Amino acid sequence: MSRLKEYYKSDVAPALMKKYNYKSPMQIPKLEKVVINIGAGDAKENAKVIDSIIADLTLITGQKAVSTTAKKSVSNFKLRAGVKIGAKVTLRSERMY
Repeated sequence: MSRLKEYYKSDVAPALMKKYNYKSPMQIPKLEKVVINIGAGDAKENAKVIDSIIADLTLITGQKAVSTTAKKSVSNFKLRAGVKIGAKVTLRSERMY
């Protein structure tokens, strides 16, 4: 178990239970997932930017990043629907901590 999770279970959760007078441990707020994302405006002209962003995110998080695409076309930004414009990683459970 990671240090952050141990700290949460041993110190933070009991303190929250005491402070807010929770009757059940299930009422204590907890993290479910952490999403890390990067948007790249330069990616619409240069597709290699996305590859480097994905490599960096994968290196940082230890989990493969997914490229995100534009949902709508926006003429002011010279953007078309379906063009790759960023990357994201969703971390859950042990990897999140």
